[in-house]
Amino acid sequence: MADYFELQIKINPEIEDVVSEMCFEVFDCEGVVLAEEAYKDLEMISTTEGTLRVFIRDEKSVEELHDIVAGMKNTLQERGLTDAETGTFECKVIECENQDWSKKWKEKWDITRVSERIVVVPDWLEYSAKTDEVIIKLEPGCAFGTGTHSTTQLCMKAIEEYMPENARVADIGTGSGILAICAKKFGAKEVYGCDNDETVIDVAKANAHKNHVQCSFELNTADKITEKYDFVLANILHNVLAEIMGDLKNIMNDGAYLVLSGILDEKKQIVLDAVNKHDLELIEEIHQNQWVALVVKKH
Repeated sequence: MADYFELQIKINPEIEDVVSEMCFEVFDCEGVVLAEEAYKDLEMISTTEGTLRVFIRDEKSVEELHDIVAGMKNTLQERGLTDAETGTFECKVIECENQDWSKKWKEKWDITRVSERIVVVPDWLEYSAKTDEVIIKLEPGCAFGTGTHSTTQLCMKAIEEYMPENARVADIGTGSGILAICAKKFGAKEVYGCDNDETVIDVAKANAHKNHVQCSFELNTADKITEKYDFVLANILHNVLAEIMGDLKNIMNDGAYLVLSGILDEKKQIVLDAVNKHDLELIEEIHQNQWVALVVKKH
């Protein structure tokens, strides 16, 4: 029996964060490595973009692991993604022995600078903050939201620019809690985070504790929330955003802002149609790579 398995899954790099999250849901997964790049003379000479490396310790056969990966692709297609949007999902299983499998995936992780002020630091690395920087310490890979992906960074930039002073904030689909923590560090009066995956709630609480901030996290969905908020964050798949737009509006105070992320440029109109349907005002589109976040406001 192998000490651990390394799965190499070929996907569309645009959905790497979504697939990473799914890996933690379906495997006994210690970590996921996204694209790795090699440079020579300041020029990139190779990249593994489009291949996820998933480190797991699961008592399953190689055939069972292949079947689970195929099921992940089917789930994404049930959510409305096409073959072109998911990628091939070709899977290679490598049986690994006599290595520190629980640390192997951390080797390539580094400090991420999101903006001039926001810096995300893996929990095992040291970093000396400069004046006025907002530092977020995180155990990457343990839940959705590591700070490296454009969808998360777009939300953090929106927090920095649009969140009102002393705001009451809700983070829908909180994952690792990174956005809730970011909002609190930028001066939110109260922060509530929820997720429909019960396994991430303790992770979010632990990350908030590491960052010495008070946030409230629980297993919940937007349609069951009765409180109202001044600033709402939702970093979710585009089709889910469109489906729950009315629920998101219902938890917003008059004049509140809503940040919608997790949207590919080519899927933007689907979310915009839902924004217009629910009479929300588009304030700004923020773009990064092939992703867009929409900042909207309730009249």
